[in-house]
Amino acid sequence: MTAIPILRLGSVKEVQRFKVHLQSIGANIPCDSELLAASESPLQWPLLRSGFKFANRIAVQPMEGWDALPDGNPSENTLRRWQRFGNSGAKLIWGSEAVAVSHEGRANPNQLVIAPHTYAGLANLRATLIKSYRETTGSDELPLVGLQLTHSGRYCRPNVHNRPEPKILYHHPILDPKLGLSADFPLLTDEQIAGIIEDFHRAARAARDLGFDFVDVKHCHGYLGHEFLSAHTRPGKYGGSFENRTRFLREIVEGIRSISPELQIAVRLSAFDTVPYRPDPSATSPGKMGPGIPEPHAHLIPYHWGFGVNPLRPTEMDLTETKQFLALLETIGIRLVNLTAGSPYYNPHMQRPALYPPSDGYQPPEDPLIGVARQMEMVRELKTQFPQFVVVGSAYSYLQDFLPHVAQAAIREGWVDLIGLGRMILSYPALLLDAAEGRTLQHKLVCRTFSDCTTAPRKGMPSGCYPLDEHYKTSEFAAKLKAAKVNRP
Repeated sequence: MTAIPILRLGSVKEVQRFKVHLQSIGANIPCDSELLAASESPLQWPLLRSGFKFANRIAVQPMEGWDALPDGNPSENTLRRWQRFGNSGAKLIWGSEAVAVSHEGRANPNQLVIAPHTYAGLANLRATLIKSYRETTGSDELPLVGLQLTHSGRYCRPNVHNRPEPKILYHHPILDPKLGLSADFPLLTDEQIAGIIEDFHRAARAARDLGFDFVDVKHCHGYLGHEFLSAHTRPGKYGGSFENRTRFLREIVEGIRSISPELQIAVRLSAFDTVPYRPDPSATSPGKMGPGIPEPHAHLIPYHWGFGVNPLRPTEMDLTETKQFLALLETIGIRLVNLTAGSPYYNPHMQRPALYPPSDGYQPPEDPLIGVARQMEMVRELKTQFPQFVVVGSAYSYLQDFLPHVAQAAIREGWVDLIGLGRMILSYPALLLDAAEGRTLQHKLVCRTFSDCTTAPRKGMPSGCYPLDEHYKTSEFAAKLKAAKVNRP
């Protein structure tokens, strides 16, 4: 059990009690007492800005499914997931999931890859999503559908799920030992980086040809694009100064614009980070993880291995460079931004707040609502400073039954432009659509953040909602997951 008392939101039935709890823990989260429907619902408000048009404020976040075929093509499970993305009624489908620009850049052996032999499969995914969307909404006003392009960098595992094949930009004093990397482990060379940039160019052109409306050049969660932003200690033209650390992005964007000028470009960004966390050894026993605590780092001050981190107090965010990065996006003509935080690998409570940790995580060191509030306030601050952007927010799934109340308030009060859902989409794709159209909510489908959608991939199985989605609940993988004896509070 986590060391701090945390109210289980599934036991809270009244909005007023939820709002009282928010106040009691100091979580600054807007929440409407009553849900509005149809045209009165802020979730149904249209948005027209910077050349983008959305007929509602619902977005689907990109998620890795761990369910593609070994050659990078979609499987039947992948098709089913994308069909359910269409069931959401969302007007923005943000990349649907991370798609590797090369085999070597895959985060797992079952990640989608964009390559000539997968083009037909990816086109079918998009067609399946659009068909499902039309059947769900009855509308011919199609959603904006993008493809998130990624290289997994430090977290590459392209061939065997439990065999890391990292591609790193610099040596990290905490993360290197976690991967068993020696001090002389080779860094990506500038020539290899140039090759990866060309992979992004090729992938973007293919995405355009396959009918996708935009590509996301992924800069979040510890993967390669994100690691460039923290490459303070890397020598040469891709490290050190802010200009050098953003060269990777600029060169990708320049290339895409030269070969596919009509293709929109977006960025999903981990806007802040912290020093990595670990389970508290003093509170950990066999079969029972302790709460998360920061890795020892007093000897690493000032901290030079993060982005959006206070170098003197690296458990705290510092948005100075984040704002500089958004100003750069404005300069190079990118207006569609999706804000998130941290990484699922080394500070998951920052990235996706949850009561139940994944198998390689730790018990929550704070009420997860504090983590939700932290991300929401960050998004509010950045959106206020950059009003020309279309901003998608993250980390809402932990709000559970009260997610529609918070989403409605956040849109109504101008905290964010679109509500991005990830984990919740796996269990209840139509949650916000049901709320916005005045339908009775199906509380039995609400995500309770059991983290099985993360633990399953850690065990080499597809990501899905094993507790609530009958498709996975009765699958062959459910028994394997149960046998893994996942640790829960």
